[in-house]
Amino acid sequence: MNNVMLKVFSGSSNIPLAEKITHYMGIELGKIDLKRFSDGEISVKIAENVRGSDVFLIQSTSNPANDHIIELLLILDAFRRASARRITVVTPYFGYARQDRKVEPRVPISAKVVAKILENTGTNRLLAMDLHADQIQGFFDIPVDHLFAAPVLIDHFKNENMENVVIVSPDSGGAERARFFAKHLNCGLAVIDKRREKANEAEVMNIIGNVDGKKCIMVDDMIDTAGTISKGAQALKDFGAIEVRAVSTHGVLSGPACQRLDEAPIDEILLTDSINIPQEKRLKKMKILSVASLIGEAILRIHDERSVSNLFV
Repeated sequence: MNNVMLKVFSGSSNIPLAEKITHYMGIELGKIDLKRFSDGEISVKIAENVRGSDVFLIQSTSNPANDHIIELLLILDAFRRASARRITVVTPYFGYARQDRKVEPRVPISAKVVAKILENTGTNRLLAMDLHADQIQGFFDIPVDHLFAAPVLIDHFKNENMENVVIVSPDSGGAERARFFAKHLNCGLAVIDKRREKANEAEVMNIIGNVDGKKCIMVDDMIDTAGTISKGAQALKDFGAIEVRAVSTHGVLSGPACQRLDEAPIDEILLTDSINIPQEKRLKKMKILSVASLIGEAILRIHDERSVSNLFV
């Protein structure tokens, strides 16, 4: 038994999820006074003693990403100066993750910049969920525990006892993720192949695998502007799919996403609460599953120095 006091705090990005996590753990959410000055500067004060404590700070760096990152850094600095024994940053959604490599000259690797800033401000450990690219773990020189929402999402479909199902990756990059779902749901696999044959010509979509007469579940790590997922749904319908569902861990839902999803031939959209989705963006065909118990259990295991990987065996 770990005799060090465990305390869980949250920034402002996703307080509902933080409250569910601490409810699962059977503890109270720690108190932080967060205010803004008239010019937009953020004011932070930790409203309880954390000296010698094992502190977990929950903050998704979702929209507005830069505000949430600065808020996270200020809270981190406050914990460090208040003599917390260990500070673990819990990022259910890690922003800037798509900028994980140089795709053209003279551009930053922004995901690594954010990683180094978090380290240098006092993070001792990172707990993340469904990073856009696995190599982001290597951007940190501190321990990183990488969670997957897949068990929560897969259990949802197992409880429905669906038949005649095909798991679909909306692009070739997500094939491994789709294969994992297909294996655990014991069903077929397909991949949408997108290509533009000539400049200024419309994108051509082909389906690798059989979806004719099938119930299709499209799996991706995030839905941002929903262009890929909406076009993919239409392609599946064109190739004979009788039902299309879209499944994603992170509901970024920026720009025209909600309109596109509403108009797309998608029967159900399944997301998690890794990002706090405001009520006005919640469509009738959208379901939101909570990852609170998964994150809460991971926090307890890290605190007690037990295996986190056993959660996914």
